Amino acid sequence: MKIAVLGAGSVGQTMGAALAARGHDVTLGIRNPSGEELSRPRSQAEALTVWQARTKAAVATLSDAAAGAGLIINATQGAGSLEALTAAGAKNLAGKVLIDIANPLDFSRGMPPFLIAGLSGPTSLGEEIQRAFPAARVVKAFNTIAAAVMVDPSLIPGAHDLFIAGNDPDAKAAVSDLARAFGWTNIVDLGGIDGARASESLLPIWVRLYMTGGSPLVNLHVARA
Repeated sequence: MKIAVLGAGSVGQTMGAALAARGHDVTLGIRNPSGEELSRPRSQAEALTVWQARTKAAVATLSDAAAGAGLIINATQGAGSLEALTAAGAKNLAGKVLIDIANPLDFSRGMPPFLIAGLSGPTSLGEEIQRAFPAARVVKAFNTIAAAVMVDPSLIPGAHDLFIAGNDPDAKAAVSDLARAFGWTNIVDLGGIDGARASESLLPIWVRLYMTGGSPLVNLHVARA
C-alpha cells in the first residue's frame, strides 16, 4: 500500500519506518524537503538523510506525499495539524482514510503540557480535522501511547488497549487491520469521531504516568464487568 506519513518528528519517523519494514511504499511528507532540511539534526529523531538511508523510504512535500498515497497518517504536531493538512491539499485527502495520531498539546508553560483550549472541551483535534476536510475518512488512533509502542505493543507486557474513533466503519476496520499487523489485539472502538475528545483527553493522564513512573512504556486497559 502507498502510505503518506505527514510529519518528520519521532512519531512520524517511527511509524514510517515500521510501515516500510512491513513492505509498504512509504513517503514522509514535510513542508520543505530541501537538501538543507533533510540533513539538519532533529530533536529526538534522525536527520532525514539518515532515516531515508535506513528505511529506503521517500521524503516529499506534504502535497506530493498525500497526492500519491492511498492512506494518510497525520503525525504532525497537533497545534499545526490543520495548517499542515491544508498544505497537503483537501483534494489529496478526499476519499482516503486519514489516521490522526496527533494531540492538541500546548507546551508553552513547560511540562506537563495541557490541551489547547480551542481544540478541546466541546470539540477535539480529530473532530476539527474531519470538519475541515469532510471528504476525508478520519480515524483517531494511536494517539494515547508512545511512538515505539504504536508499532510494537509487545513492549508493554500484559493486556493493554488501542483506542480508535471515527464516523466511517470501513475506515475504522482498515485502521484496525493495520493495527493488528503491528501486533495489537485489544482495539477499543469509542464510536464516532467525537470519541476523539475522550482519547485526546487521556494524554494528560499518560504524561503523568510517564513522569511518575519514569518510562514512556505505559498504557491503559479497559476492564468491564
